[in-house]
Amino acid sequence: MAQLERFAEFTGSAHGIDGVVSRMRALGAGFPPRDGVGVFNRVYLSVTEEVGRHLDGGRFPDTGAALTLDVLFAERYLTAVEAVAADRRPPACWRPLFQLRRHPGVRPLQFALAGINAHIGHDLPLAVMDACRALGCEPAELEDEFDRVGDILVSLEESIREQLMPGPDLFQIADPLTHLLGSWSLERARDSAWATALTMRALDGLPAVAEEFRERLDGAVGLVGRMLLTPLAD
Repeated sequence: MAQLERFAEFTGSAHGIDGVVSRMRALGAGFPPRDGVGVFNRVYLSVTEEVGRHLDGGRFPDTGAALTLDVLFAERYLTAVEAVAADRRPPACWRPLFQLRRHPGVRPLQFALAGINAHIGHDLPLAVMDACRALGCEPAELEDEFDRVGDILVSLEESIREQLMPGPDLFQIADPLTHLLGSWSLERARDSAWATALTMRALDGLPAVAEEFRERLDGAVGLVGRMLLTPLAD
């Protein structure tokens, strides 16, 4: 469709995945090693680079739609970072990570998953709606691209856990972090994000209800993030 082609052109190499990656790398250079937002930024950068490789390899059913969804998705995280840098309040889902980013009792894996929780649970369904408006389509037309991005995230989850939670298996079983994180699942969060996007589409004709729904979603995802960031003894 012509509308898709225009938007795909806008999100080309200068403004699309390459632009998102450049912005994340620039942010990463300014974070101290243990900064919680920096931990998530490194994780998200690796995911975005992997999505870019899939786009370059033509492994999405609709490359233009996938590019649109991924760029708008990333933009919501980058906007939250920019809000904090400008002394503005980010969405409630992101506040626990920014508030506890330097807490010595919170471990790197907790920071990473709290960021993933905010981005998947809140930002992803909103990005689906953003993409639908940009492309003039319904969520169902983006489902294949949504699923493919989700598959990339799930495939990288174990690697992320191994990198940020090193140690012998027996130690991990006894570690309270294992029990805390066992209550959260990326795959379930992804499924919930899709159901949320469909709900938002159904509420399009009810603006007051839709706004209330978005606010409740933001707060609920933030509450889960705060629990994931529970300080733990070493």
